[in-house]
Amino acid sequence: MEKNIQRKSDWIEVLIVLAIVFLIFAIYVPVAIWADEDYYEELSHSRMTNIYNVERFYTQLTNEYNKNGFEAMHIINAVADSATADSNFVGAQKLNLLGQTIEVTVPEGFEIEFDTTFGFQKFRRDTTIDTTSVIVMFSEELQRNDTLFVQKKEVANLSEDPAFRSVLREEPLEIVSVQSYYDLYQPDSSQFFCPVTAKPYILSFEEGFRVDSPIENQYKERRYLIFAFEAENHGYIEDGFASWE
Repeated sequence: MEKNIQRKSDWIEVLIVLAIVFLIFAIYVPVAIWADEDYYEELSHSRMTNIYNVERFYTQLTNEYNKNGFEAMHIINAVADSATADSNFVGAQKLNLLGQTIEVTVPEGFEIEFDTTFGFQKFRRDTTIDTTSVIVMFSEELQRNDTLFVQKKEVANLSEDPAFRSVLREEPLEIVSVQSYYDLYQPDSSQFFCPVTAKPYILSFEEGFRVDSPIENQYKERRYLIFAFEAENHGYIEDGFASWE
Protein backbone atom coordinates (compact mmCIF):
# COMPACT_ATOMS: atom_id res chain seq x y z
CA MET A 1 0.00 0.00 0.00
CA GLU A 2 2.78 2.40 0.95
CA LYS A 3 4.64 1.50 -2.28
CA ASN A 4 1.59 2.41 -4.37
CA ILE A 5 1.24 5.71 -2.58
CA GLN A 6 4.95 6.41 -3.12
CA ARG A 7 4.65 5.57 -6.82
CA LYS A 8 1.69 7.90 -7.20
CA SER A 9 3.61 10.60 -5.39
CA ASP A 10 6.60 10.11 -7.70
CA TRP A 11 4.39 10.30 -10.79
CA ILE A 12 2.74 13.46 -9.52
CA GLU A 13 6.16 15.06 -9.01
CA VAL A 14 7.21 14.06 -12.53
CA LEU A 15 3.99 15.48 -13.96
CA ILE A 16 4.48 18.71 -12.03
CA VAL A 17 8.03 19.05 -13.37
CA LEU A 18 6.85 18.33 -16.93
CA ALA A 19 4.03 20.85 -16.53
CA ILE A 20 6.51 23.52 -15.37
CA VAL A 21 8.84 22.76 -18.29
CA PHE A 22 5.96 22.93 -20.76
CA LEU A 23 4.75 26.19 -19.23
CA ILE A 24 8.19 27.76 -19.60
CA PHE A 25 8.39 26.39 -23.14
CA ALA A 26 4.94 27.76 -23.99
CA ILE A 27 5.87 31.22 -22.68
CA TYR A 28 9.36 31.73 -24.05
CA VAL A 29 9.19 29.99 -27.45
CA PRO A 30 6.40 32.27 -28.81
CA VAL A 31 8.31 35.31 -27.56
CA ALA A 32 11.41 34.15 -29.44
CA ILE A 33 9.35 33.51 -32.57
CA TRP A 34 7.75 36.97 -32.36
CA ALA A 35 11.23 38.48 -32.05
CA ASP A 36 12.26 36.59 -35.20
CA GLU A 37 9.18 37.86 -37.03
CA ASP A 38 10.03 41.45 -36.10
CA TYR A 39 13.68 40.97 -37.03
CA TYR A 40 12.93 39.60 -40.50
CA GLU A 41 10.32 42.26 -41.15
CA GLU A 42 12.85 45.00 -40.31
CA LEU A 43 15.50 43.25 -42.42
CA SER A 44 13.07 43.03 -45.34
CA HIS A 45 12.24 46.73 -45.02
CA SER A 46 15.96 47.52 -44.94
CA ARG A 47 16.58 45.52 -48.11
CA MET A 48 13.71 47.16 -49.96
CA THR A 49 15.05 50.56 -48.90
CA ASN A 50 18.50 49.61 -50.22
CA ILE A 51 17.01 48.52 -53.56
CA TYR A 52 15.19 51.83 -53.85
CA ASN A 53 18.40 53.72 -53.05
CA VAL A 54 20.34 51.68 -55.63
CA GLU A 55 17.95 52.86 -58.33
CA ARG A 56 17.91 56.40 -56.91
CA PHE A 57 21.69 56.67 -57.12
CA TYR A 58 21.63 55.13 -60.58
CA THR A 59 19.25 57.84 -61.80
CA GLN A 60 21.63 60.47 -60.42
CA LEU A 61 24.32 59.04 -62.69
CA THR A 62 22.28 58.35 -65.83
CA ASN A 63 18.94 60.20 -65.47
CA GLU A 64 17.03 56.94 -65.90
CA TYR A 65 16.17 53.75 -64.05
CA ASN A 66 17.80 50.41 -64.78
CA LYS A 67 15.42 47.45 -64.89
CA ASN A 68 18.37 45.21 -64.13
CA GLY A 69 18.84 45.98 -60.44
CA PHE A 70 22.03 43.90 -60.18
CA GLU A 71 23.64 45.91 -63.00
CA ALA A 72 22.60 49.18 -61.37
CA MET A 73 24.13 48.00 -58.10
CA HIS A 74 27.49 47.13 -59.70
CA ILE A 75 27.62 50.48 -61.48
CA ILE A 76 26.93 52.66 -58.44
CA ASN A 77 29.38 50.59 -56.35
CA ALA A 78 32.08 51.09 -58.99
CA VAL A 79 31.40 54.83 -59.18
CA ALA A 80 31.53 55.12 -55.37
CA ASP A 81 34.90 53.32 -55.32
CA SER A 82 36.32 55.56 -58.06
CA ALA A 83 35.00 58.76 -56.45
CA THR A 84 36.51 57.75 -53.10
CA ALA A 85 39.90 56.97 -54.68
CA ASP A 86 39.97 60.08 -56.88
CA SER A 87 38.41 63.35 -55.71
CA ASN A 88 38.43 64.56 -59.33
CA PHE A 89 36.16 61.74 -60.46
CA VAL A 90 33.17 64.05 -61.04
CA GLY A 91 31.18 65.17 -64.05
CA ALA A 92 31.04 63.13 -67.28
CA GLN A 93 32.91 59.84 -66.87
CA LYS A 94 33.19 56.49 -68.63
CA LEU A 95 33.27 53.13 -66.90
CA ASN A 96 34.58 49.93 -68.44
CA LEU A 97 32.39 47.54 -66.52
CA LEU A 98 30.35 44.38 -67.11
CA GLY A 99 31.89 43.99 -70.54
CA GLN A 100 30.72 47.37 -71.76
CA THR A 101 31.53 51.06 -71.67
CA ILE A 102 29.05 52.93 -69.48
CA GLU A 103 28.73 56.71 -69.53
CA VAL A 104 27.76 58.40 -66.28
CA THR A 105 27.64 61.90 -64.84
CA VAL A 106 28.99 61.92 -61.30
CA PRO A 107 27.69 64.76 -59.08
CA GLU A 108 29.87 66.47 -56.48
CA GLY A 109 29.81 64.68 -53.13
CA PHE A 110 28.43 61.44 -54.62
CA GLU A 111 30.68 59.23 -52.49
CA ILE A 112 29.73 61.05 -49.27
CA GLU A 113 26.01 60.67 -49.89
CA PHE A 114 26.60 57.05 -50.89
CA ASP A 115 28.47 56.24 -47.66
CA THR A 116 25.95 57.98 -45.40
CA THR A 117 23.05 56.25 -47.17
CA PHE A 118 24.33 52.68 -47.16
CA GLY A 119 26.76 52.88 -44.24
CA PHE A 120 25.82 52.27 -40.64
CA GLN A 121 26.24 55.26 -38.36
CA LYS A 122 28.12 54.35 -35.21
CA PHE A 123 29.57 56.24 -32.27
CA ARG A 124 32.81 55.83 -30.40
CA ARG A 125 34.03 57.38 -27.20
CA ASP A 126 37.54 58.84 -27.43
CA THR A 127 39.50 59.60 -24.29
CA THR A 128 42.45 62.00 -24.38
CA ILE A 129 44.81 62.42 -21.44
CA ASP A 130 46.25 65.92 -21.09
CA THR A 131 48.00 67.86 -18.34
CA THR A 132 46.81 71.16 -16.91
CA SER A 133 49.34 73.42 -15.25
CA VAL A 134 48.37 75.87 -12.52
CA ILE A 135 50.62 78.92 -12.87
CA VAL A 136 51.01 82.25 -11.11
CA MET A 137 50.97 85.39 -13.21
CA PHE A 138 51.00 89.03 -12.13
CA SER A 139 47.75 90.75 -13.14
CA GLU A 140 48.05 94.42 -14.08
CA GLU A 141 44.29 94.75 -13.75
CA LEU A 142 44.17 93.28 -10.22
CA GLN A 143 47.58 94.61 -9.24
CA ARG A 144 48.41 91.30 -7.64
CA ASN A 145 49.44 87.77 -8.48
CA ASP A 146 46.69 85.58 -9.94
CA THR A 147 46.45 81.86 -10.67
CA LEU A 148 45.65 80.58 -14.13
CA PHE A 149 44.89 77.11 -15.52
CA VAL A 150 46.65 76.44 -18.83
CA GLN A 151 47.73 73.44 -20.89
CA LYS A 152 51.19 72.25 -20.00
CA LYS A 153 52.46 72.88 -23.55
CA GLU A 154 51.68 76.60 -23.15
CA VAL A 155 53.85 77.02 -20.04
CA ALA A 156 57.08 77.40 -22.03
CA ASN A 157 55.75 80.43 -23.91
CA LEU A 158 54.12 82.01 -20.86
CA SER A 159 57.30 81.65 -18.81
CA GLU A 160 58.95 84.24 -21.06
CA ASP A 161 56.32 86.83 -20.07
CA PRO A 162 57.62 89.28 -17.40
CA ALA A 163 54.35 88.76 -15.54
CA PHE A 164 55.09 85.06 -15.10
CA ARG A 165 55.90 84.06 -11.54
CA SER A 166 55.88 80.29 -11.10
CA VAL A 167 54.20 76.93 -11.69
CA LEU A 168 52.24 75.88 -8.63
CA ARG A 169 51.31 72.36 -9.68
CA GLU A 170 50.27 70.11 -12.54
CA GLU A 171 47.00 68.22 -12.74
CA PRO A 172 46.08 65.37 -15.13
CA LEU A 173 43.07 66.12 -17.29
CA GLU A 174 40.93 63.47 -18.97
CA ILE A 175 38.97 64.72 -21.98
CA VAL A 176 36.17 62.45 -23.19
CA SER A 177 34.52 63.11 -26.55
CA VAL A 178 31.95 61.19 -28.58
CA GLN A 179 32.72 60.87 -32.27
CA SER A 180 30.27 59.67 -34.93
CA TYR A 181 31.44 57.69 -37.97
CA TYR A 182 30.03 55.43 -40.68
CA ASP A 183 30.83 51.76 -40.91
CA LEU A 184 31.05 51.64 -44.69
CA TYR A 185 28.96 49.12 -46.60
CA GLN A 186 28.18 48.52 -50.25
CA PRO A 187 24.93 46.80 -51.28
CA ASP A 188 25.33 43.26 -52.57
CA SER A 189 23.11 40.78 -54.41
CA SER A 190 21.51 39.50 -51.17
CA GLN A 191 19.59 42.80 -50.94
CA PHE A 192 17.38 41.79 -53.86
CA PHE A 193 15.92 38.73 -52.11
CA CYS A 194 13.32 38.50 -49.35
CA PRO A 195 15.00 37.12 -46.18
CA VAL A 196 11.89 35.07 -45.34
CA THR A 197 11.01 33.40 -48.65
CA ALA A 198 14.32 33.86 -50.54
CA LYS A 199 12.21 35.05 -53.48
CA PRO A 200 13.33 38.19 -55.36
CA TYR A 201 11.59 41.46 -54.62
CA ILE A 202 9.21 42.65 -57.32
CA LEU A 203 10.53 45.72 -59.18
CA SER A 204 8.10 47.83 -61.21
CA PHE A 205 9.02 50.69 -63.56
CA GLU A 206 5.63 51.56 -65.09
CA GLU A 207 5.12 54.92 -63.38
CA GLY A 208 8.26 55.83 -61.53
CA PHE A 209 9.83 53.04 -59.50
CA ARG A 210 8.32 50.61 -57.00
CA VAL A 211 9.65 47.72 -54.89
CA ASP A 212 7.16 45.14 -53.57
CA SER A 213 7.51 42.31 -51.07
CA PRO A 214 7.16 38.90 -52.80
CA ILE A 215 4.98 37.52 -49.97
CA GLU A 216 1.54 37.35 -51.57
CA ASN A 217 -0.75 36.37 -48.71
CA GLN A 218 0.85 34.95 -45.58
CA TYR A 219 4.00 32.93 -45.08
CA LYS A 220 3.88 30.29 -42.37
CA GLU A 221 6.62 27.99 -41.14
CA ARG A 222 5.98 25.33 -38.50
CA ARG A 223 8.29 25.39 -35.49
CA TYR A 224 8.47 23.00 -32.55
CA LEU A 225 5.41 21.12 -33.85
CA ILE A 226 2.81 23.32 -32.12
CA PHE A 227 4.12 26.80 -32.94
CA ALA A 228 4.53 28.68 -36.21
CA PHE A 229 6.61 31.51 -37.61
CA GLU A 230 4.32 33.81 -39.61
CA ALA A 231 5.02 36.70 -41.93
CA GLU A 232 2.57 38.98 -43.69
CA ASN A 233 3.39 40.94 -46.84
CA HIS A 234 6.16 43.39 -45.91
CA GLY A 235 4.74 46.24 -47.96
CA TYR A 236 6.32 48.35 -50.69
CA ILE A 237 8.28 51.48 -51.53
CA GLU A 238 7.04 53.66 -54.36
CA ASP A 239 8.97 56.75 -55.46
CA GLY A 240 10.46 57.16 -51.99
CA PHE A 241 7.26 56.50 -50.01
CA ALA A 242 7.43 53.43 -47.74
CA SER A 243 4.08 51.80 -46.93
CA TRP A 244 5.20 50.93 -43.39
CA GLU A 245 6.02 54.49 -42.37
